[in-house]
Amino acid sequence: MAAPEPIVLTAPAKLNLCLFVGPTRSDGLHQIASIFEPLELADRLTVSEADGGADEVVCAEIGGPNLVEKALAGMREQGWDSPPLRVVIEKRIPVAAGLGGGSADAAAVLRLARGGLEGLRAVAASVGADVPSQLQPRPCVVSGTGEVVEPIPPPGGHAVVLIPQTMGLTTADVYARADELGATRGESELESIRRKLRDAVVDGASPLSYPENLVNDLQQAAASLRPEVCLAIDALEGAGGASAMVTGSGPTAFALFVDRAAADRAAEELSGDFPGAVATMPLAP
Repeated sequence: MAAPEPIVLTAPAKLNLCLFVGPTRSDGLHQIASIFEPLELADRLTVSEADGGADEVVCAEIGGPNLVEKALAGMREQGWDSPPLRVVIEKRIPVAAGLGGGSADAAAVLRLARGGLEGLRAVAASVGADVPSQLQPRPCVVSGTGEVVEPIPPPGGHAVVLIPQTMGLTTADVYARADELGATRGESELESIRRKLRDAVVDGASPLSYPENLVNDLQQAAASLRPEVCLAIDALEGAGGASAMVTGSGPTAFALFVDRAAADRAAEELSGDFPGAVATMPLAP
């Protein structure tokens, strides 16, 4: 019998429109309040049956452990009985860039078991803090350590320009530096911020209309580890971008634009000094 045709999965990048960081929980993870939105920029995963008796993950850009491997192992431990799989990842999302690429890849593979595996969200949380929010890529307010996901209306019109860096940052390093710098908030302040974020997004407003809520508490830490991030933020502002900042744990900088045409013009203007500059859009619902 012929082997089934390969399945192609899309793993959208995740943009933190804001990121407020609270205290550390007993498990060592920080509480957060954030607005996530998925982007058209996405990795491509090709899934087929493995020739051998074990799952296999192939990704040229990542030499060490991959979150997809962890996701598959978690699914197997929960009793998922698919034949062994070979997953080939084509990276389009920059690695260690604060765009959730590894989490997106893991979530895409976890979606293979949707409807056929109990406790899928718990498996996602065990893989990584950002994975539960990407099981179903959509705009959301995220809290807890990333496991509390509240879907929100699609935000009003805007586009995004990203400037990645040639060298990434690990999330752990950035959070550790944020702790050193005293950049985190108390629980009561974080809860107040969560309420403000929910109020800001309830009617599907464009993030361009609530810039006061677009803050990243990890930006100072990321910039202290990669000072060149500040040059990218200044350049985005100079190209007409609004709310220019670091996304996630960085070091990717981004800014908002009124539409795709404006974002395309800015990316073209920036490409001389920042060859990786790219215009993208929120993923359509």
